[in-house]
Amino acid sequence: MDQRHLSHKDTVNLGSFYTPEWLVDIVYDLIRKHVPAHDTYYILDTSCGYGGFLRGDKAIGADIDKKAIETARSTLPNYTYFQHNSLFDISRSKYRLDKNAKMIIVGNPPYNDTTSIIRSDIKQVKFDRDADIYSRDLGISFLMSYDKLEADYVCVLHPLSYLIKKANFEALWQFRNHYKLTDAVVFSSGVFSATSKTTSFPIIIAFYERNNAGMDYQYIQDYKFKTQDGKEFSINQFDSIGHYVSKYPNHKAVSEEDTVAYFYTMRDINALKRTATFLTKENYNAVRVTEQKLPYYCYVDVFKDFIPHIPYYFGNSDIMIDDAGFKEMADLFMARSLQKHPNLKFPGRTKTYNDQDKQIEGYFRHLLGVHYVD
Repeated sequence: MDQRHLSHKDTVNLGSFYTPEWLVDIVYDLIRKHVPAHDTYYILDTSCGYGGFLRGDKAIGADIDKKAIETARSTLPNYTYFQHNSLFDISRSKYRLDKNAKMIIVGNPPYNDTTSIIRSDIKQVKFDRDADIYSRDLGISFLMSYDKLEADYVCVLHPLSYLIKKANFEALWQFRNHYKLTDAVVFSSGVFSATSKTTSFPIIIAFYERNNAGMDYQYIQDYKFKTQDGKEFSINQFDSIGHYVSKYPNHKAVSEEDTVAYFYTMRDINALKRTATFLTKENYNAVRVTEQKLPYYCYVDVFKDFIPHIPYYFGNSDIMIDDAGFKEMADLFMARSLQKHPNLKFPGRTKTYNDQDKQIEGYFRHLLGVHYVD
């Protein structure tokens, strides 16, 4: 059931979104696959809402939302419930579990980046969190809390960006030091009707196993992620634009005299979808572009036009590039970009080419391969 007792503002701040049963089924498929005797484990969901993830004889649900817990108790009375802040004073004793109890944590914890510009006008996280799990993103705090509870296995939904963006991965340091991703399914945030109305991002159903080795970022870069519709990809199968240009303001490194254009800060593909590329004047989000690097920024400008052909699961990835292929066609990318931005005028840079757009499309089809969306 949708948690309809919450206002839109509270839904955003609590991250309380209904999870379709077929996604819960995938969670339990992964658990059965990797934990054959899972019925001997306690099943714990520390952000349980109405209890949709609770199954089995030893299920425990907790939530800060009193109304949600009351509803869960009335509709699923056979489970144990706690109404509390699961991110504060974290311990097994809060769930009446001793240190030897076997535990699997499941669920769809809130992933609310309090610093994101999206819905920033209504984001207001007011509840306390233990200092050692504090993060700007509630979802990262929840993952860190699972480590404090020393769960044997964790199978939860969270943004793929927690793993593939290095800064996010490093923010998970306690969790990643003690858990390893052993199985996963990636799907689109678009399945949640109340979120991602214009830009879908990849969500992962991630199965983690606790061990002493943990995982490093290279492991994540090499990991073969599988999507709900049968595609497979890894982060390191593509080169990224960040290897060739400055993605963020660089006024300390590039002088005004060497600047031929300004470009908006680059984050990931979804950010590029909703932001500008070339700017008419410098501002605090501007990257200074030199003539040497101008072709690469023209490439990004054209890349934006092809985002509709890029699947959702690359939405939080860096802008991909085949550098050798690009260099063979750099003039075509520049010509197309400069046609879009006539204010960018450089001698010898305004030539047009026969079949320019067709050749550029061919480049992206080759770059993306089976991932190209027609």
